[in-house]
Amino acid sequence: MVKKITQFLLFLGLGVVIMAMVFRSQNAAFQEQCHLDGIPTDQCSLADKLWSDFSSVNLGWMLLVVVAFSLSVVFRALRWQMLFEPMGYRIRFGNSLLTILLGYFANLGFPRMGEVVRAGSLARYEKIPLEKVMGTMVVDRLMDFLCLGLVVGLAFVVEGDTLWQFITQKQMESNVASGGGLLSSTLLLSVLLLFLAMVVAFWVFRKNINNMPVFQKVSTLLRGFWDGLRSVVLLKNPPLFVVYSLGIWAMFYLQCYFNLKAFAPTAGLGPFAALMVFVFGTLGMVAPSPGGMGTFHALAIAGLALYNIRGADAFSYANIAFFAIGIFYNIVAGVLALVLLPVINKQKETA
Repeated sequence: MVKKITQFLLFLGLGVVIMAMVFRSQNAAFQEQCHLDGIPTDQCSLADKLWSDFSSVNLGWMLLVVVAFSLSVVFRALRWQMLFEPMGYRIRFGNSLLTILLGYFANLGFPRMGEVVRAGSLARYEKIPLEKVMGTMVVDRLMDFLCLGLVVGLAFVVEGDTLWQFITQKQMESNVASGGGLLSSTLLLSVLLLFLAMVVAFWVFRKNINNMPVFQKVSTLLRGFWDGLRSVVLLKNPPLFVVYSLGIWAMFYLQCYFNLKAFAPTAGLGPFAALMVFVFGTLGMVAPSPGGMGTFHALAIAGLALYNIRGADAFSYANIAFFAIGIFYNIVAGVLALVLLPVINKQKETA
């Protein structure tokens, strides 16, 4: 119990620290801009701007954000049902949907705890062995990983030039500031040499490494991932499974696109720009902080910087996108799932 509390506080602290750092840097930039514009310090508050920006969002677009995310949950619940069919189980859609919402809710308190809560809850209510439920979770996460790779690849195809120009510009600014590219070249050479040394060390000591318990656990985990991926071919309708998977990520993308449209400073960004911002924000959600707190903000701001949306406007967008779904929706839906799961399953037992 003490260990779990310590881990919870550690990850929560990580999210809070990152969030505080992002707020501090954005507040400093906001104060500097106010100084350049001749606005008195007592009339220049980033918190007030946040409140004003939240109040000005287009509610019609925000409603579409909620619809898109809700559809992603529905697609995920339907996809999860399919994974149990080859094992001879027919789980109810209600339990699949509500346990997913409960998992999202749990992630707000502890990173990756949602998968444990989701699997444990479904195993309890559907009377399925936990290890079998966890096996389906492997496939579920693998498909998400593959879809994320597809989205990242697509973003680099359609918006790679924008990203490259941004990196090149930053590199030139860094070289000018440091008096040349010697430092960056030395750093790159050091990284390459370190990587080469690691490869040589792994090859020389490969027999000893193979016998290490940690390496064996990792190998077993990777084999489990591969076995889970192969289990997809046992599905009755693999194309429908792929459609559900693509549908989940299409809804995630639309959620980001609608969020951008809901906020005036970002409403002018097109669908390709939204794809790149979506990739940055998604990578922030993957980071180990509660619900992506702080890490989502930092990377979403970085993604918007590619399109010259910086400072307080970028920070406001990140907060609007994060709190609308990541906090408000998941808390409401999670509490609702906590209430409904025992009710609908008690009715089933009574019937």
